[in-house]
Amino acid sequence: MIKLLRLVLLFTSGLILLCCAEDAVNNPVGNQPPNTGLFLYPDSTITQQPSRLKVHWWGDDPDGIIVGFYFMWEGIDSSWIFTVENDSTFSLPIGSADTTYKLMVSAVDGSGNSFYDNEVIQNGINYGSEPFIDENGNGVFDEGEKFYDLGLIDPTPASLIFPIKNTPPVLEWSELSFLPDSSFPVMTFRWNADDLDGVETIESINIALNDTNNFVTLDGSIRLITLRIKDVQSFPPEMEIMINGSDQNIFPELLSGLILDAENKFYVQAVDLSGAESNRIVLPDSNEIWYVKKPKGKVLIFDDLTASSSNLEATLFYRNMFGTIGGGSLAGKYDEYDLANQVLPFENLTLFETIRLFPYTFWYSGSSPSLDLLNIVTNKYLQQGGKIAFSLTLQDSSLTFPFDLSTLQGFLPIDSVSAIIPQGFLLPGADVLPASVQVDYPPLKTSVTIAFVRTFTPNSVITTEIYELINPQISGTIGFITTDKSRFFIGLPLHQCNGGDQNVDELLDKVFFEEFGLVP
Repeated sequence: MIKLLRLVLLFTSGLILLCCAEDAVNNPVGNQPPNTGLFLYPDSTITQQPSRLKVHWWGDDPDGIIVGFYFMWEGIDSSWIFTVENDSTFSLPIGSADTTYKLMVSAVDGSGNSFYDNEVIQNGINYGSEPFIDENGNGVFDEGEKFYDLGLIDPTPASLIFPIKNTPPVLEWSELSFLPDSSFPVMTFRWNADDLDGVETIESINIALNDTNNFVTLDGSIRLITLRIKDVQSFPPEMEIMINGSDQNIFPELLSGLILDAENKFYVQAVDLSGAESNRIVLPDSNEIWYVKKPKGKVLIFDDLTASSSNLEATLFYRNMFGTIGGGSLAGKYDEYDLANQVLPFENLTLFETIRLFPYTFWYSGSSPSLDLLNIVTNKYLQQGGKIAFSLTLQDSSLTFPFDLSTLQGFLPIDSVSAIIPQGFLLPGADVLPASVQVDYPPLKTSVTIAFVRTFTPNSVITTEIYELINPQISGTIGFITTDKSRFFIGLPLHQCNGGDQNVDELLDKVFFEEFGLVP
């Protein structure tokens, strides 16, 4: 009986196994779609993130290989994008102060049909044509070009929801930005701006003078501006905004709020796409002042001397001269600028915009004038219609070779310059005489010993020789004026040439009122 039961069980088991084997052959298991995983590194949990983030993903296929991935940001773009990479850094748009986005990623296996498909539709989604390498750059697939033969696409994309935390911009002053204690109504400012969400999210820059409720909004990419007064006689005064210090890029809106002959403050604030505002930065800070002076008249006197007691005497000398010439009509109607003690930020930009406030300029120095600044401002100033007179000597480390001619030709119309020789100085009482009897200029006489004296050969086409030296120490042309009466030069410090009949006031009167046509 037991043996019979065993035979029945064995026969039944054999039938079951045979049936199963027949089903496996007649109904094979098909290609399985891949699975996808997704994570944000290095965070193990999803918390509020900045809008710039890096996301990683992976794929696993039980019966094949992964050839790439499709991803899509829900709420940003409904299109699926193919990539062969396992990660990417995204900069997500900020629609409000805080928002959320959903990323979906589907792995793709390589079980394709060996043909290029112009349309891939799976899982109820049209993914478009199969991606390919466009070798000839014509934008369409051509026979022979490499393409990704896509198989199954994960029908259950991996997804993560990202709460995006907007971070406000951050502003700070550039290391080169500062304010002098006082200036004329011209100034250059530069700031640095950043945003954790990307500098491209900074939408605007707000600037203001004194009143932060009365501001002008600039483009968010701007980092440097020069402010200059539009009209010194207007009330209330308004400032032009030169983007990047360029006279060819003036912002269409004027900035108000300036107070002349008073202390002022300048404010900057950045605003991002969401409306989040940066800290507001201000110059000067609470420990400093910025006094903005209204020009007194049409004349600016540049003191290009280093600080010393003798230079103070020179300053007082020119104050007396300009308060006397023109029958005293300039008294209280000229301004002074001390280059040694009134340093400007971004001097190349700011100094020119300062000098152009004045139609007439007198620039005096000793033997070490600021040649770089003279080269930067002189020709542009003349092109704007300005008129300028120079009084200076030119020191050189070499006593045997001429001064660098190209440096001088940057602001003086000369063909050559003499070298300094060991005897190249003038003793007290040396005569500085008109170049000819036709030159109606007063004779001068040195009052002290003047070192580093050299003579010049002015360009005969555009200049007229005015003064010459004829003495045992050194001889030649020492002063000239351009034929258009816009530039006068004398290679001596006039405050050291007022000996004898003391004619320096007559010379300055001649240059500014007769030659330049100054009307106070």
